[in-house]
Amino acid sequence: MTPSILSGIRIADMTTVVFGPYCTQTLADLGADVVKIEPEGGDVARNIGKSANTPFMGGLHLRMNRGKRSVTWDLKTEVGKEAMSKLLASSDVFIHNVRPEAIERAGFGYEAVRKLRPDIIYVHCTGYDSRGDYAGRPAYDDIIQALSGVASLLPMADGNPAPRFFPMTMADKVSGLHAVYAVLAAVIHRLRTGEGQHVEVPMMEAVASFTTVDHLYEKTFIPPIGPSGYTRQLDPARQPMRTKDGYIAVAPYQDGRWRRFFELVGRPEIFEEPGLTDVQLRRENADRLYRHMATELPAKTTAEWVKIFAEIDIPASKINTIDDLLEDPQLKASGLFVERDHPTEGRYVEVRPPVQFSAMPSPVLAHAALPGEHSEEVARELGVDINRQPPTANSQ
Repeated sequence: MTPSILSGIRIADMTTVVFGPYCTQTLADLGADVVKIEPEGGDVARNIGKSANTPFMGGLHLRMNRGKRSVTWDLKTEVGKEAMSKLLASSDVFIHNVRPEAIERAGFGYEAVRKLRPDIIYVHCTGYDSRGDYAGRPAYDDIIQALSGVASLLPMADGNPAPRFFPMTMADKVSGLHAVYAVLAAVIHRLRTGEGQHVEVPMMEAVASFTTVDHLYEKTFIPPIGPSGYTRQLDPARQPMRTKDGYIAVAPYQDGRWRRFFELVGRPEIFEEPGLTDVQLRRENADRLYRHMATELPAKTTAEWVKIFAEIDIPASKINTIDDLLEDPQLKASGLFVERDHPTEGRYVEVRPPVQFSAMPSPVLAHAALPGEHSEEVARELGVDINRQPPTANSQ
């Protein structure tokens, strides 16, 4: 059988919540052997959402930790430190989100780990670049959305002055994907040179970079030739529009598509209005085209409009809820959602990796583990008796 992409790569994973675990889940999906080092009660994210049968097995944990082995060694004990040291010596990558001073106190800072494995790829998932003024501060998704400009975008788009967070762990997941490519790049570098390295993946910089791809806009130039904020994305008219029985998303964008729509509804004269008479003006005043369109859409149902738009080659869709995704025909056909039986939690929905490779198979991964489920197994592989008792004061 053709090996998976990261077969033979071992990753020691001491990350918690979403940022780091989302990264290592993706690496496990690619075939890496991920050993998740957890405190005795497990990663705090295990308790986000109810568990079906067993404590510490919430839905978020099941979603982000398939294929990983869990160990709960006590790193304050001699045997726990021995197991951890041997794990790091046998690992290609060590990824953690522990604050620098704490990981140094534990004895697993970069220089200490390099002595165990000189070519280690040592990845620190952190809130802020260590060269910046915020270095060392705690970071959570809300804080990073606030600092990176994300929370300011919705007010720019809809006129409601109150900053708001996007209702998902956006900063964590964006940062997690940055960590994935950082790990892969470092692995490629080591394959070419034999050299390991220290890699820092800071949330604030990752999300600020992500946000400014489009929203730095006309402030890209020095001096600026206009304001920041991608106008089409921030146009308050660019929202799902009401139909006879609900809402629809429509993306005409190209000038010919706008023309086809207004000819269809019998209003070609719109293109004779001041400000809409040529292509450049229509781009600058697209909000007016959206508003004209919005007055026509309540005449038909969402399904009727979706059919009509398909016939005249205008991208359009109904508005799916999260629940709708499970029944969406596209996602059913592509097999994104599969049902599996967890050994303790019963039947559950698993979300498969969205990327498909023709030459390399995606492995069928083990289920998300119970806390410490593999503590003894991994220790045995490393030649450590994790259950041995420390010598007593009377033993000689």
